[in-house]
Amino acid sequence: MTSKQRTIRNNLVAYSFIAPNFIGFAIFTLGPIVFAFALAFLNWNGSGHISFVGLDNFRKLTVDATFKSALKNTIVYTIGTVPLTMICSFLLAIVLNRNIRGRNLLRTVSFFPYVASLVAVAVVWNMLFNPAKGPVNMLLTYFGVPEKSLPGWAADKNWAMITVILFSVWKNMGYYMVIYLAGLQGVNPELYEAAELDGANKWQQFIHVTIPQLSATTFFVSVMLTIDSFKVYDQIYMITQGGPGTSTLVLVYDIYNTAFISWDLGYASAISMVLFVLVLGVTLFQFYMGKKRQ
Repeated sequence: MTSKQRTIRNNLVAYSFIAPNFIGFAIFTLGPIVFAFALAFLNWNGSGHISFVGLDNFRKLTVDATFKSALKNTIVYTIGTVPLTMICSFLLAIVLNRNIRGRNLLRTVSFFPYVASLVAVAVVWNMLFNPAKGPVNMLLTYFGVPEKSLPGWAADKNWAMITVILFSVWKNMGYYMVIYLAGLQGVNPELYEAAELDGANKWQQFIHVTIPQLSATTFFVSVMLTIDSFKVYDQIYMITQGGPGTSTLVLVYDIYNTAFISWDLGYASAISMVLFVLVLGVTLFQFYMGKKRQ
């Protein structure tokens, strides 16, 4: 066997291991993505005649009040969820990185909402924040909040988005706490010793050692949180179903309604393209800012 034949054989063996995964990816992921791009320029209800409409689906976006509301709500949700989740998970990691009693139990309890069934935790959350008989409003009443001033939470259009944001932060901060814990445990202890020898107190060590050493971790968390926030659907579905009205309607929920309730697959694909460009643009901006800070 020549050297060329041996190389070809080795390549075929390697490709045979890759092929099953690649075929599955091409059929179930790459193919639908390409089809969605094409579908954004078509009119199709899923079973009837497919017709080319050019940019009509994108023109429709400019006058669609529901889409504009969903876009605004998605941005509001992202702005509210990302920094709050990062702060809570970071502070939780700082506390649980210390040698305190019951640390392992507290870590487990903090991580549990992330792995628990979304249906179960959403039901519990709705019970806790029930405007009429929920323990949260009962506690607020006990502390002197007038009944007329009690929040309506998910039933009130002015409080529904806040409720969803708080739920998302509570459910996800345990996961990102674990990531921050891994980053904290990777910080070289000698840096703290050197800072202490230079006269730095605990707060100065936190500002000038801990935070800079976690910059890569923070960047990763911010990117992942931002992408997940733009793609949010399940929390919205379980807590508010996009209501009251359109106060918590987000882009992915709007895509679902347009595609599988109204059966306007072309227009739903156009909304998907807007979401894709939005996520891509924000992610590239985050990478640009991350490189600039380096």
